[in-house]
Amino acid sequence: MCRICGSFATRATGQELAAVSGRQRHGGPDAHGAARGPGWSLGCNRLAVTDPTGGGQPYRLPSAPGVVAVLNGEIYNHRQLRARLQALGHTFPDDCDGTVIPALYAEHGPGFVELLDGMFAIALVDLRPDEPRLLLAVDDHGMKTLYYHAAADGGVRFASELPALLAFPQVPAEHRDEALDEYLTTRTCLGQQTALRGIRTLPPGATALATRGGSLRVYRRTPHRSSRAPLGVRETLRREVRRLAQADVPVCAITSGGLDSGLVTALAAEHANETQAPPLHTFHLTYRGEWPGSEHGFARAIARRSGTVHHQVEADPAEFAELLPRTVWHLGQPNADPITLSTYALFRAVRNEGFTVALTGDGADELFAGYDRMRTALAAPPGTGWVAPYVASLAAVPSALRETLYTSDYRAFLADRGTAEQRIAGRLASAGGDRHATLSSFETFQRLPAYHLRRLDHLSMAWAVEARLPFLQPSMAGLAARLPAPLKTGKRALYEAAQGLLPAAVIRRPKQPFLLPVEAMLVRGTPLMALAQDVLTAGPHLDARLSPRGLRALFAAHLRRPTGPSAMALWALLVHELWRQELCALRPAPIRASAAPVLAGAAA
Repeated sequence: MCRICGSFATRATGQELAAVSGRQRHGGPDAHGAARGPGWSLGCNRLAVTDPTGGGQPYRLPSAPGVVAVLNGEIYNHRQLRARLQALGHTFPDDCDGTVIPALYAEHGPGFVELLDGMFAIALVDLRPDEPRLLLAVDDHGMKTLYYHAAADGGVRFASELPALLAFPQVPAEHRDEALDEYLTTRTCLGQQTALRGIRTLPPGATALATRGGSLRVYRRTPHRSSRAPLGVRETLRREVRRLAQADVPVCAITSGGLDSGLVTALAAEHANETQAPPLHTFHLTYRGEWPGSEHGFARAIARRSGTVHHQVEADPAEFAELLPRTVWHLGQPNADPITLSTYALFRAVRNEGFTVALTGDGADELFAGYDRMRTALAAPPGTGWVAPYVASLAAVPSALRETLYTSDYRAFLADRGTAEQRIAGRLASAGGDRHATLSSFETFQRLPAYHLRRLDHLSMAWAVEARLPFLQPSMAGLAARLPAPLKTGKRALYEAAQGLLPAAVIRRPKQPFLLPVEAMLVRGTPLMALAQDVLTAGPHLDARLSPRGLRALFAAHLRRPTGPSAMALWALLVHELWRQELCALRPAPIRASAAPVLAGAAA
């Protein structure tokens, strides 16, 4: 697990590469490596997980001359791949998973990525004289993010984190006009787009190729399919948990108190017991004091039944106003989910207790239609308008309130270009075919990578912790796709798998997301409210697309009578403005708020 960066078909000085690496060193504190030559560079900050004493990056092999590579992530089938390559005459200096990459490329070319089973972002430079080229690739679910900027002159620059990419002086930090509306409509920018113009992420299951003098071409691979014999849900998940629990560093589990992480916890603890390993350690985050929606009782019940060493992490709300700007910086672009703050605090505790790998239950809701919005949309009778309510449920700020928060110029701009809500609704309505397949595709390949996995990756790696996701392994994803719709709706198959593994109270409890009680915390007299008032009433420094009058009205209404929607709206706006401040700090020179002349004014 690492942080990677580099460039191709352009010059990058050692000082520039060091600056880029420096901004993401928190994710790879164990070693730093870099290589560069005429028109290319590769860098890596390493978090040593597999073969900690080996695995120096960038990777090179005598049997693959001219091939240089860096890896962020884990290749779980590296031992099988190494055995095959050794039979072909390749030798390896260590047992690190990424060491096989140059040899795989030498044997299979760009198609080698389809042989990989894991979570990864890879950058590889082929320097052989016939046609030097760059290859970038990410895993099928986009568990490891790779940001890139492709310049008009053909130069490509990339990094694991957006602030790091901006350390290349040639990469512009320019707000994308549509991004504010996208963010407030879906809680982050979905798909390949980021909040900044010209900076994109590789989509899930993508490989990108560039040659000198040519443009970067991105294509989607055929999804990796597991070759293992099909099993039931519990046995498939058990196999994946056991496989991912193997590491050369300490492994723990995140236990929220819900079904998904509870299943992973129970199976990981079972594995530790059967292999006579030390007891599994589990981590649950709650908040100091009394707050609504606490799940710590359910988490303790799971830990007791599974026999784990349980850590109840009590975050102090008094420090949240201090932690939030740091959290926003690590995210790199706005994400309106309040649990970003909780996630940041949780992984801080995991690292402080000496753990480098954490198993999580992420991805189950998308594969098994666990979200209320998905169940509601699937239950809507044929011929009824399920699309509009579903899209509305994604928002950080309801449509009517968004209208009052935008300036007249920005409303006119959106009327001309179309709103994010209109674009998403149009895409879903025109998909046709099976409603379950349409929703699953959108949730899994649009929302999950951008909103959920990117958040998990950045905030775990902010503390140098590798988060592993058993539910998003090929065998689980393939099994979920094959199940009849009734079994994979509302996570029915997972509830059946949990019988006898989890306490009955956990299985019977209503679904509840891991959350920060922002409605209770964002009220008069709290540090978070003081921060919101300070940041969002900054006058001339406010985003020119937001109406000061609309903001004042939102504050007044919320202070009179706090509600969930108004608290969520203030939270989303606070995160966005903190992100703009962090962006300005990254680039001291003036940053253009927008490239569209229509936004020049700031009318209410």
